[in-house]
Amino acid sequence: MSGLPITAPPQTTLRRADDGDRERILVWRNHPAVRRVMFTDHEIRPEEHAAWWQRVSRSQDHRVLVLSHAGVDCGVVTFTHDADDGGVGTWLWGFYLHPDDLGPPAHSLRAWSGMEMASLHYALHELQACRLNCEVFSFNAAVLAMHRRHGFIERDRYQRARGAQTLEVVRLCRLLP
Repeated sequence: MSGLPITAPPQTTLRRADDGDRERILVWRNHPAVRRVMFTDHEIRPEEHAAWWQRVSRSQDHRVLVLSHAGVDCGVVTFTHDADDGGVGTWLWGFYLHPDDLGPPAHSLRAWSGMEMASLHYALHELQACRLNCEVFSFNAAVLAMHRRHGFIERDRYQRARGAQTLEVVRLCRLLP
């Protein structure tokens, strides 16, 4: 499956987030639907977000990108260098799309698929990644199915505490050409 073509759809773009995006990223991240699927589901406080932003926005081991679909900024894509789990060309990938900015279901589906393809394209061409890892809660069946459609394979599963809950996490990876 890793031989699938990697092209970014023209209506979906990624750009490096800048200081002007910081507050909007916090609003998106704190949306209840986004928090429901994140590893930490508490509402992020402004000072916590500012500390995170200070750490990742200037790091060579992190990329924080704003996703735009059909001309509307609607989400965040992150990459973290993951040399401890695969070597120099391995990155851990994460993302979230702000539900209020996605429009009707058909448009939303195109935005999600576009995000997946644009992210793979960025990882290959901008990061020169040879392997992309991601982690998804097992209850998030739609995202797991999307990853599998785009060539990701399941590596393993583990249990992760989130608040008072213990949830199963699926680790996936995709080799890039």
